[in-house]
Amino acid sequence: MNDNETMMEELRCIGCGAIIQTEDKEALGYLPSGALKKKMENDEEMYCQRCFRLRHYNEIVPTSLTDEDFLKLLKKIGKQNALIVNVVDIFDFNGSLIPNLHKLTGNNDLLMVANKRDILPKSLKVNKLTNWLKEQASKSGLKPKDILVTSAKNRFDVAELMENIEKYRKGRNVYVVGVTNVGKSTLINAIIKQATASEENLGSQDVITTSRFPGTTLDMIEIPLDEQTAIIDTPGIIHRGQMAHYLKPEDLKYVSPRKEIKPKTYQLNSGQTLFFGGLARFDFIRGDKQGFTGYFDNEINVHRTKLEGATELYEKHAGELLAPALVGATMVRKEFKLEGKTDVVFSGLGWVRVPEAAVVAAWVPKGVDVVIRKALI
Repeated sequence: MNDNETMMEELRCIGCGAIIQTEDKEALGYLPSGALKKKMENDEEMYCQRCFRLRHYNEIVPTSLTDEDFLKLLKKIGKQNALIVNVVDIFDFNGSLIPNLHKLTGNNDLLMVANKRDILPKSLKVNKLTNWLKEQASKSGLKPKDILVTSAKNRFDVAELMENIEKYRKGRNVYVVGVTNVGKSTLINAIIKQATASEENLGSQDVITTSRFPGTTLDMIEIPLDEQTAIIDTPGIIHRGQMAHYLKPEDLKYVSPRKEIKPKTYQLNSGQTLFFGGLARFDFIRGDKQGFTGYFDNEINVHRTKLEGATELYEKHAGELLAPALVGATMVRKEFKLEGKTDVVFSGLGWVRVPEAAVVAAWVPKGVDVVIRKALI
């Protein structure tokens, strides 16, 4: 093995964690040899071509990582003595849980961090939200040491998170895990900014690549905490039931709200339907007239119509009146008899709160999950 190859082996993209290589354009960590030479000569930060395009042009390059690769990484973590920080997305809590996480991570301590609290209505109190999260985590078989409600955009939240990580890690490495798009890398960037804010200008720019696109981090990225230990960002586990995996890149904004969502209440009689763009549909089949509240991105177009003829309306207007839509997708219907104070969750897109007893149906593209849960708000 020559010196060049040895040097190449040691180089990793600081944006996604992939090993830098110059041979295969389709493989992870690709960087043209000319660009690599220039970066090394100028001692520049090392980003692969994929991260460079994502950071500067918001352009996504498909990756070759599989679900099996992600599970292998999780099992490796289970063999370490470490603190596991499980980041979940409050806006898509059910869709951001990792199935069997407690089995995959061994007996390691777990700290659950519910991110993106800035998206939820400010009227929702943190104590109430924390209790709801504890109940939901317990139902999923998770027993976190603690649950923190946080926003990567709030420096006081980030400072509190850092204090809690220090409290629970007890001198061990920290592995940050979560499904794609929960904001793991954004949180770690916020931690790096906070920790380096006093140093000259280091706190001004994201180090790890972040975007709306699922699966931005491709390998483990280590950020030293001290001489012996590190905080390690891991790739997002792909949860196929989330809406994001079925959308075109330009429509991902509808499943990644950036601003506080404004709930909208619709007074419906039985026999009425709500369309959320062309991505989901909610039918009120039987029950007394009541107000159904939708919690979705503020930009999504909500269309009210009669249940009779709703299917024909979708077939005729999907992608036009009802946009955005997965044109050509098979819509799957799921019916529920509810007792009231229940959320009907369209995984990754949002939810409808049902206040009273009702029979309803939820329609989603085939493959997307629909979950029924105790009302969050």
